[in-house]
Amino acid sequence: MNHTTAPTLAQALAQAHTLGLARIDAQLLLLHAVGRPDAGRAWLLAHDSDAMDDTVHTQFIALCQRRLAGEPVAYLTGRKEFYGLPLQVDARVLDPRPDTETLVDWALEVIAPLASPRVVDLGTGSGAIALALQSQRTDAQVLAVDASADALTVARANAERLGLPVRFQPANWLAGVEGEGLFDAIVSNPPYIPSADPHLAALTHEPLQALASGADGLEDIRTIVAQAPTHLRPGGWLLLEHGYDQAQAVQALLATHGFAQVQSRNDLAGIARCTGGQWPAAQTVK
Repeated sequence: MNHTTAPTLAQALAQAHTLGLARIDAQLLLLHAVGRPDAGRAWLLAHDSDAMDDTVHTQFIALCQRRLAGEPVAYLTGRKEFYGLPLQVDARVLDPRPDTETLVDWALEVIAPLASPRVVDLGTGSGAIALALQSQRTDAQVLAVDASADALTVARANAERLGLPVRFQPANWLAGVEGEGLFDAIVSNPPYIPSADPHLAALTHEPLQALASGADGLEDIRTIVAQAPTHLRPGGWLLLEHGYDQAQAVQALLATHGFAQVQSRNDLAGIARCTGGQWPAAQTVK
């Protein structure tokens, strides 16, 4: 009798390893392929001798090859966990990075003493930052804006699925939110990669407008820093994520525009990844 034996889950993972795939990526893709996205890696260990359906195995290998070609795991599975929230993501939005949780932590810190704080997330993408803040502070009034209608569609769907009352609005940074009043915190993970940066070649699957920002990567940050003072309450904070080597430049921008308490925060790798400043509580009249 001549028949091929269906591969086990362990054999499929070994195959992915041979192809050159990172173990964690292979595990997430395998859980997705077998229809157990929430099961976790412990489930894979417990079921490593389970046989795989041929069709599922073929789909898994196809996903592995797409991952090897640079497509983010989050786009292949349609989901990414951020700050404990399962988000749905696809190529219309940036794949949320764990480092951005540093920005959420800092924002939660500055609004901690306030009752019903008003927060705006600029360039919300999948809604990751706004939804994380809203999930931690149910009393906060969170507004999320994006210039991309596609991104807002993805973000709104995430908010609805998670049952979080974030409001969404199309706007180019703070231009277009004039009627919203003043905010206690403005947060943003804007594009910050220089347009000629060789790293962009590895990010071709993600929306370019969410990544690149002019010759030095600071075009959008300049715009946000210039717009922010008229939208912040006295004592309010502007917090920005930026590139690994941009902290000093962003600090200088904030100081030039009159922000106080200008400082940076490190990401998980110890790199200064977020910079912020506080709008002074009272301007002294000379």
